[in-house]
Amino acid sequence: MLVGILWAPWLGFAQSDYPNPSQVTQRLQKIANDNRNIASLESIAKTAGGKDIHVLRLGTGDVDNKPGIAIVGGVEGFHLLGTEMALRMAEELVSSKRSSLDKTTFYIFPSMSPDAAEQYFASLKYERRGNARNTDIDRDGRLSEDPYEDLNGDGLITIMRVEDPTGDMKPHPADPRVMVLANREKGEKGSYRIFSEGRDNDKDGQFNEDGAGGINFNMNWSYKYPAFQPGAGEFAVSENETRAIADYLYDRWNIFAVFTFGPANNLSAPWRFNRPQASVRVITSPLENDQKLNALVSDVYNSTVSQKGQPSNQGTDGDFFQWAYFHYGKLSFGTPGWWAPSMPDDKDNPNTDKNPEVNFLRWAEANNVDAFVNWTPIEHPDFPGKKVEVGGIKPFVMYNPPISMIGDVVAEHANFLEKLADMSPTLSFVNEKVEALGNNVYRISIDLKNNSILPTHTDLGNRAGWLKRLRIESGLSSGQKYLSGRGVTLVNSIDGDGSTRLEWLVQGKGNVTLKAGAPHTGFITKTLNLN
Repeated sequence: MLVGILWAPWLGFAQSDYPNPSQVTQRLQKIANDNRNIASLESIAKTAGGKDIHVLRLGTGDVDNKPGIAIVGGVEGFHLLGTEMALRMAEELVSSKRSSLDKTTFYIFPSMSPDAAEQYFASLKYERRGNARNTDIDRDGRLSEDPYEDLNGDGLITIMRVEDPTGDMKPHPADPRVMVLANREKGEKGSYRIFSEGRDNDKDGQFNEDGAGGINFNMNWSYKYPAFQPGAGEFAVSENETRAIADYLYDRWNIFAVFTFGPANNLSAPWRFNRPQASVRVITSPLENDQKLNALVSDVYNSTVSQKGQPSNQGTDGDFFQWAYFHYGKLSFGTPGWWAPSMPDDKDNPNTDKNPEVNFLRWAEANNVDAFVNWTPIEHPDFPGKKVEVGGIKPFVMYNPPISMIGDVVAEHANFLEKLADMSPTLSFVNEKVEALGNNVYRISIDLKNNSILPTHTDLGNRAGWLKRLRIESGLSSGQKYLSGRGVTLVNSIDGDGSTRLEWLVQGKGNVTLKAGAPHTGFITKTLNLN
């Protein structure tokens, strides 16, 4: 279970809440300043709201020419936990997991939605997803003219339920605080309509459709880009933060995996392979061998992280997590980091449909977490003569547990990250053999072995042609020449725990130097003496 009060070394006292954007910057600066030999911090962009998008690079040696992992948090503004988890992974890597930096470079982007995340710390709290860009979502020529209003004065934006016999919503039978869609196929009748808390300021029949909060980082990507949807942007990768991280990642040929702390999850349950969707020109299913890799890593995750029962979310249109695989071509893994565990049923009110809100409220009550605004009647000018109530689950609480409760979650995910780094593809030369054939002619044979259980390249990466192929160079001494074989050989991929055989015929005595690798595997060399 989730226990423990966390010590925050960056503050020097117990951390009581999630960090605001300024505190995120302070923690990153402390990590970089305290670990100058292994850490560098860079601001790669500023958001529409003027906030920095940081990347913290951690590693030793030739950092950009050995296997790399990108860790990305804050892909959704309401997911403060994702930013905190990314920060904690950095803090673990420079302390208890420091040995991982010798083999793997980590590029950590802890907060990709700082404009939206700031709403958590505002006097009016709501789950904002978009950045600070002004938008005209309802296309009426006016910007941000229909925002949320706090009708019950509690500083939180929840929902309104309006009693109406034409409505399609009803209270959940296991917990009447929760509103669900009536299933008319089963003879259920609706009795409420649901709206976000506020007024219809522009009298267009919609509530709060054009408020503060512009473009959502996690809808602005090119894979399944949701054109014309509110929050998606005028075009894919339109925002400073999306362009900046894309440019940065495309310049880092050594990254072999992307790890995202966000709503999507293909670690508790791996992506599913769909042959028809994987067989068309624009694929929308992971390729079969890549899905098997996902399943392999998922097994490692589930044996390391004790939480079970994650609600299904394998990606949404335009999100970063899917882009990292389908358009960037790298292994892409995602997890929220935490979710409310499955709670036992109340025998008198069983949660037969496993409604996640009902389950969450049961967990909150069992753990003394204040998570619900009781339904309160109000007078609403847009609904004269109707019973209108404001209430519902408080913003942020379903995705961000009290920070004092994530100690075990952090430790387990740091252990998984260490295991993922150990799985990075690395090479070695084995079974070398030099045969003298007479007349100063020598046959060289050697195996180039992949020491990881993961292949050196994803199938999709090979198909896209973006990942650099393995390059094997053989350098001859003066007076030597090839009779067969090449000075440079390119290999598309080597399977996990696999190898490829290399052979040359060389005339002339002296040393032959072999060099093999790619930025995402690192490079190895070996010298053979022909005499």
